[in-house]
Amino acid sequence: MIGRLNHVAIAVRDLSAASALYRDTLGAKVSAPQPEPAHGVTVVFIELPNTKIELLEPLGAGSPIAGFLDKNPAGGIHHICYEVDDILAARDRLKATGARVLGDGQPKIGAHGKPVLFLHPKDFNGALVELEQA
Repeated sequence: MIGRLNHVAIAVRDLSAASALYRDTLGAKVSAPQPEPAHGVTVVFIELPNTKIELLEPLGAGSPIAGFLDKNPAGGIHHICYEVDDILAARDRLKATGARVLGDGQPKIGAHGKPVLFLHPKDFNGALVELEQA
């Protein structure tokens, strides 16, 4: 059901400083910051030959990333994202096996302009999983 690894997301307090670290220290190609108000974050993507790293900074006090950073002050890995061919079929199959889809269960448009869903970390070995329509 799952396809390729789309990205690994890392929550950061300072998107500019984190972007500079990847760009200037590691020599990575870093995208421009992209506000995602529907998800409460501003993101940048670090392009790698085989996948991407997404850096997430809270956008507003109600951001879920703000809560994550309160618990993890230094930041850290927030979620992993896998591609799926059919997000609705994947959702239905997962729910039938007892996996919990977060929110109202309806896909939202993610940072790549494609439908995404999040799966409860307690159902996936402690890792928050994002599914993105391929």
